[in-house]
Amino acid sequence: MNKKSILTFIVVFLIINFAINFFYRGNDVASPLNTGNFGIETTKKEYGQDDLVEVKIKNNTKSNATIANECPSEPLSITTYKDNVWTPKTVTAEIKCPNTQATVLKPGEETTILYSSWNHALFGEIGRYKISATIQPEDGSAPVTVETPEFEVKPQGWFGAIWHTLFYQPLFNALMFIASILPNNDFGWSIILFTILIRTLLLVPSQKALKSQRKMQELQPKLNRIREKYSDNQEMIAKETMELWKEHKVNPAGSCLPLLIQFPVLIAIYMVIQNGLNPDNHYILYGALQNFSLATVNINFLGILDLTSINTFVLPLIVGVLQFLQMRLAIYRNEKTTKTTEEKPEKKKSETQMANEMMIYVMPVMIALFTASAPAGIGLYWGISTLYGIVQQLVVNRQVETESVKVRVVS
Repeated sequence: MNKKSILTFIVVFLIINFAINFFYRGNDVASPLNTGNFGIETTKKEYGQDDLVEVKIKNNTKSNATIANECPSEPLSITTYKDNVWTPKTVTAEIKCPNTQATVLKPGEETTILYSSWNHALFGEIGRYKISATIQPEDGSAPVTVETPEFEVKPQGWFGAIWHTLFYQPLFNALMFIASILPNNDFGWSIILFTILIRTLLLVPSQKALKSQRKMQELQPKLNRIREKYSDNQEMIAKETMELWKEHKVNPAGSCLPLLIQFPVLIAIYMVIQNGLNPDNHYILYGALQNFSLATVNINFLGILDLTSINTFVLPLIVGVLQFLQMRLAIYRNEKTTKTTEEKPEKKKSETQMANEMMIYVMPVMIALFTASAPAGIGLYWGISTLYGIVQQLVVNRQVETESVKVRVVS
């Protein structure tokens, strides 16, 4: 694994974290909620179509207050502006509501109410909306009804429409189709089979990337000599490096392609696991799956792992170890190749070798921390993908060793 590949991996990893945080930062816009005894407003004045609507409520009194929970009916009361009249809108979600409890707000306390299970049914149409809450103070006074300022739902932006149509919806339907044909509609096995399918579809470019990476490793001694020879001339270093790559038909960006392809897949899977399994998202399913109920999807993998919840220790440890093994295999190949291709052993380690030795420990820790902060389904996807990569790396290593033996015999 050369230095450029490592840097690319880090950049892609950071982009993934940024994108996930961007999609799920909660659209939190700071706003004063200090008006009256109870403050209420939506987190945004304008929402794109199918953006998640959120409502903030704050208790500005000196006593506790209670907001009733009417699940599976929608939280609070919704009105929409139609035909010049504000009309109530209500739906009942196809969800279970065990241990339904009212929300109790202490003095000065603030809460956020999400419409995850009702969002499309209530706010899927473009238009103007208001949300009101009836709050019962516990000091014996009469209930108080407060209403948000008017907010608007607008058409989805072009980027969101492209992302939804080309990436999210196809991947969502692929996962749901696999789950629909599995016993108990098992989502865990759906993720595993889907991951294997994606990695198999990327097998050819991945093989090319690994071979390109191997060639870069073999050329590393020559690249080091070019840097030493023209240490004071960056232009000559760039020229000689390009000629060397051209001569050996090496594409330094070749190893980046599989990572870049998997990037939108990972984001889409994150979105599916985070909020896609709500029955409210039934509208995303293609026609052939319209009779499939999202409420029947089994998210409890093997009876021990809730795929929508965070697993803090065991799964991150497994994923971190797998990532370490995969990187160790790649770097071992680098070290072995260096020894067989250099005419003289290096007196000191190159920058690439030092970077490799550092990243072999740093990257698994980063991946483990990422897994510990994401739903377990993401860890399952990453773990299976890494395991597939380990097998693929073993095959490539054996092929490379066989080719090297043949070259030595011929020479």
